[in-house]
Formats: sequence, structure tokens, C-alpha cells
Amino acid sequence: MKDEYDFSDAKPASEVPGLSRLQSQKQDKTRITIYIDNDILEAFRAESDAAGHGYQTLINAALREYLERKRGIDLEGLLRKVIREELHA
Repeated sequence: MKDEYDFSDAKPASEVPGLSRLQSQKQDKTRITIYIDNDILEAFRAESDAAGHGYQTLINAALREYLERKRGIDLEGLLRKVIREELHA
């Protein structure tokens, strides 16, 4: 490792394709630190391995589903209603 680095020719992150993509993806999310029970985390990790998605994505989806249910949004019921209406049209 060098004692000193020259960053005078460095580009801003917005001009580097990979970095600008990562920055744009993160704008709708917030990084936090939480404690989750080990068995819960292992279950999500196992499910993520089988599904091919990241475990954090699955945890986020589970939290979103919980909030939708708590708010009374029944997505399955809504979808069934729309399908019935379309079938009768």
C-alpha cells in the first residue's frame, strides 16, 4: 500500500457507470442496523438461497406485506375482484 495516493485525475462517482447506477438505486432506501433473531435470519437466508434473491430483499418484502395487511390492503382480494370483473366484461 502506498503512503500517498494522487486523486487529481479521479472522476466523480456520477461519471463512473457502475457507481452512478449504485447511487441511483439507493435513493429510495435507507441503510439501518437492526438486531434480528438468529433463527429468523437463517430462515430468510435459506429462503433467499432457494429463491435466488437476497435475504434483505425478502425481509423487505415481508415487512411490506405486514404493513399492507395492517393497513387493510388485501392485495389478493383486490386481484381476485379485478379478475372477476374482467372475466364478466
